[in-house]
This record gives sequence, structure tokens and C-alpha cells, in this order.
Amino acid sequence: MKSSSADRSDVVVVGGGAAGLSLAHRLVETSSATVTVIEPPDGPLRPAERTWCYWDAGADGLEGVVSASWKVVRVYGADGRPITVEPAPFTYRMVRSTDFEGLVHGHLARSEGGRVLRATAESVHSVAGGAEVRCRLPEGPSRTLRARHVFDSRPLTALPPARTQLLQHFRGWFVHTDTARFDPAVADLMDFRVPQPAHGLAFGYVLPLAPDRALVEYTEFSRNTLTTEAYDAALGHYCRDILGLGAFTPENTEQGVIPMTDARFPRRAGAGVFRIGTAGGTTRPATGYTFAAAQRQSRSIAAALRDGHGTFPAPYGRRALAMDAILLRALDTGRINGPDFFSDLFRNVPAERLLRFLDGTTSLREEWGIGLRTPVRPMLLTAAELPFLPRRSRPIARSGESHR
Repeated sequence: MKSSSADRSDVVVVGGGAAGLSLAHRLVETSSATVTVIEPPDGPLRPAERTWCYWDAGADGLEGVVSASWKVVRVYGADGRPITVEPAPFTYRMVRSTDFEGLVHGHLARSEGGRVLRATAESVHSVAGGAEVRCRLPEGPSRTLRARHVFDSRPLTALPPARTQLLQHFRGWFVHTDTARFDPAVADLMDFRVPQPAHGLAFGYVLPLAPDRALVEYTEFSRNTLTTEAYDAALGHYCRDILGLGAFTPENTEQGVIPMTDARFPRRAGAGVFRIGTAGGTTRPATGYTFAAAQRQSRSIAAALRDGHGTFPAPYGRRALAMDAILLRALDTGRINGPDFFSDLFRNVPAERLLRFLDGTTSLREEWGIGLRTPVRPMLLTAAELPFLPRRSRPIARSGESHR
């Protein structure tokens, strides 16, 4: 049976998370390509509402869906000393997934060749002249879509072999306090006053939304996730004993697991099939930052397709990935103290430069200067041993996507 014209597009985007929606947004914004976004139907495969946070300066086209932003950020060292910085021109911005989805769906509906298909993608593979996606509709029948390019944002079922694999895992509460307890002008990025695990590091994370409301999270960088009960116990301790919130009510929750690994993520899965999002290496290995890189990559892909190019740039350069591999290994071996490492970076490096470094957009000269402000001996020792370490496959834990 031949495919109808409705089953053909210039581009099919598989998955309606941050990466898939970002790419669809940039495609309809800058090109005349016909775009189909395949999203899971309502049910267990469709993720709950979540937040995405990122750094940016100036206008980026997402102003209408930024629900909160902060010009001042703070880090608490393990000794309790605060480090408060103003990283102008950058602001830290929060986007709710439902707002972003509404923005992109609206753009697709108004564009001549854009649409959203609610279906479960079952297979993606290359065919002559492009790629094919086989999916199943909510009513049960299967459907096949063809396109010149397919961008697949679905999570991998297994991570590629790596020398180091940690997990950034977190659980957060949207809390409502009985009295004003938060300063809406200041976001706490890392609060290392929480008890530290035997392996890895842990920190609190507070994004104030009003004097009596905030997103409060407990995050670990370690090899294994915790139980829900353990996350809630850590969150309760942080809220009551460290933040001193007094009486409060958790109104909503969010939870996730982000791989922090020096694995190599192939971006091309076939002649016309490309991976985006975490599956395509968009997550910064040493920080978990994803959303800003997804915006950069989406703009680059849209520009390449508009100009008729068939190659797309990597989310991060080789230098950034090499530095991340060293840092991950140094953290995993315990050669460096994680809370002291990150606290000292915020204390000793100009905030604007540090944020660009964490996002992978600094120059070689800037990176050299930042490197001199890290524990040089353990980092050099780690760099020397990395080429001789084997890459191994490990099980993957996954329950969410990056919130940064």
C-alpha cells in the first residue's frame, strides 16, 4: 500500500521533549520545510509536566514562555559560606514544559506544513531517499511516515561504552510556605550544606517563584539512584533543618535521572536518521546542562537544512568533552572534592566566563585560565591515565530528562 502525501514530510521529529520541540520550533521559524512531530499519546509514555532551566543573554525567541528568571545566583560551600554572583549579561531562566509545548504546537498549527501526530514510534530506519518511521496510533492501527530527514530524540535503551559513568539524579518539591521565606531575586544553584554521600556529591537547588513559593530540589552526582523515600527524607531535612522554611506544603513534585558520562554518542543512526537530545550527546557530561545546547543545535540544524547542507555540528567541541572526561574521572575516583571544586570555581572565576565554560562556549585561552584555578595535580594525573582506561558498557537508569 502506497503512502499518502499526508504521510510524507521534509522532516519528522520523533519525541516531544525539550530537544524535539526545540528543533520543531526553529524549523518552522526559519525554514519552509514541512515538519511532523510524533509525540506519545496520553498515557504512561507521556511524561508529566517538568521544568527546563538554562542560561541566556538577550532575546532568544522564548521570552513568552519564560515563567521566571534570575539575575543573581548563589552557591553555598560545604562550610556554609555563600558565594553570590551577578553573571550579567546572562540570566537564569525557567521554562515550563506545558508552556513550551503550547508555543511550539501553536507555531506548527499556524505553519503551512507543520503538524503534531500523537502516536507511539516503534521503529526508525533509513530507506531510499530518506528515512521511515513506523508508529502506532492510539486507536491501534499502525502508520508509516516518510521524510528526507528524521531526527530521533527518544532516550537510548543502553548507553555507549564509557570509561566513567555517573548519574545526576534529583527529586524536587514545589513548596508553598506559610510565611515569606524566599528572595525571588536570587536562585541557589548549588547548596553543599546538605550531608554528602560516601561517593560523589550532593547539593540543594532552590528556584524562588514568589516570597512563599519555590522549587526546592535535592540532587546527587553518584553511581546509583535513591528510593523515593530516601529523596523525600533528604528533601525534608534540607527544607526544615537547612533552609529553615518552617511550616510548608509540597504542592507538586518532579524527578529525573541524567547520565554524566564520557561515552561517545553517535549523532547519525542512518543515511537519513539523526539523534538529538541526550541520545545525540546534547547533555553536557560534567554538568547535566542540556536545554541551552538543544537551542544551539536546533538553530544550527535549521540553518543547515535551509541552506541545503546535510551535515550538522556536534553539540560540544572536542576540548569541552575532553575536559569533562577528566573532571568526571577525578570526581569518580575521589581525587578531587566535588563541593570544594565547584565552590572554588564560583569563588575564583568571573561569573559570566564560568557560565560560558559550563555551557561549553569558552575559548582555549579562557579554559586555560579556568584550569589553573582547579586542583592542578589531581587533574593532570587523571588526564594522564585516561587514554589507557578501557570503555565498558554499563546498565542505564532513566526516569526523566534534564531540567537544565
